Amino acid sequence: MKQSGWGRYPRIEGRLSAPRDQAALEALLAEGPLIARGMGRAYGDSACGAHAVDMRHFNRMIAFDADTGQLVAEAGATLGEIIEAFLPQGWFPAVTPGTKFVSLGGAIAADVHGKNHHSEGSFGTFVDWIEVMGPDGRVSHCQPGDDLFGWTLGGMGLSGVILRAAIRLRRVETGWIRQTMIPAPNLDAALDAFATSQSATYSVAWIDCVAKGASMGRSLVMLGEHAGLADLRGRSASQPLPPRHRGPSVPFDLPGFVLNPWTVRGFNALYYWLGARKAGGGLVDWDAYFYPLDAVGDWNRIYGRKGFLQFQCVVPLESHAEGLRTILGAISDSGAASFLAVLKRFGAQDSRLSFPMEGYTLALDFPINRRSLALMPQLDRITADHGGRFYLAKDSRMSAETLRQTDPRWQDFARMRRETGLSARFASAQSERLGL
Repeated sequence: MKQSGWGRYPRIEGRLSAPRDQAALEALLAEGPLIARGMGRAYGDSACGAHAVDMRHFNRMIAFDADTGQLVAEAGATLGEIIEAFLPQGWFPAVTPGTKFVSLGGAIAADVHGKNHHSEGSFGTFVDWIEVMGPDGRVSHCQPGDDLFGWTLGGMGLSGVILRAAIRLRRVETGWIRQTMIPAPNLDAALDAFATSQSATYSVAWIDCVAKGASMGRSLVMLGEHAGLADLRGRSASQPLPPRHRGPSVPFDLPGFVLNPWTVRGFNALYYWLGARKAGGGLVDWDAYFYPLDAVGDWNRIYGRKGFLQFQCVVPLESHAEGLRTILGAISDSGAASFLAVLKRFGAQDSRLSFPMEGYTLALDFPINRRSLALMPQLDRITADHGGRFYLAKDSRMSAETLRQTDPRWQDFARMRRETGLSARFASAQSERLGL
């Protein structure tokens, strides 16, 4: 059958299995190489391959400590299911990516980051232990400081199958966020807003990647803090723990011509204008702040039948302004269209494989077309020239040469996999493409 990630590109021919228990999973492992697959929200081919194993039957929540916030759950449980179960009790994920439809195993395998990396780090900061099935079918328990833990966190499922984990949730009084909207007329203003808001728990910016001239990099910077009961008024006070949004779905693939330089330029101008009108503070619910796209079911269909690819890089602090400006200039000049563009500040992180480093990360979605595919190698070169690297959870087409040039840590990982027999039992289309 055809497999793909959330971007629907590339499409990989392969087998898909869905074991219901550990014994069945062990039997599949004995048949040959496989890769674990959660909710399929990695954008590219990291959870696709000759044999992908659907882990959604492994979705039980096993134990919870109300004193510490530690939750023990199986790898197939999603962040959305965790929120649904524990927000009514006053708990929320300490770190979350831009979708709640991600499995616990997927969050660990990618070591996902959220809007609070600059202040609190990545998802792995709040993981106490992991249980992993190795190439011989045996299950190992590992924790921070162990080799296996270090290789698994951010290892894209290539160190074994994550079965269970213990994570720490955050105590919250309400499901509301105190948001501050800061319109930034250009990139310099956006970077200034981030620099002067380091004390904010959450920060993120929507950025107009097609604006040119004096408006290049204009952004809407959104700061956030968890609201307490004392912050609520009116509607929010009557519903301190609001439920998730259940919006419409995109019923079909939109025609490819819908997203073009002119429509995206117009959309971005309107979006910035509307956001600027909301400058200042206010309350938004947790679902709107953390997961705005989740409100639209099957939103990946917006990009049409061919799908889309995401480019996400991080540029280190010492070269961030020049690097981001050069990237935005290349995008604007290319005519490639992206309306889903996000800028975040990362804090320092020292880890074996995780994507973040201190600097700024830029994520952009592009429909699959001639312009976009021609632009990607250029963005790769600019990122490499400025000492940056790339997020494998979003990657669908990077070359092995580019990965080796920008992130030599993966060479040690590939060597470890060969020496320990992991490469013979765990393989994805991405690992084969990148020589891992």
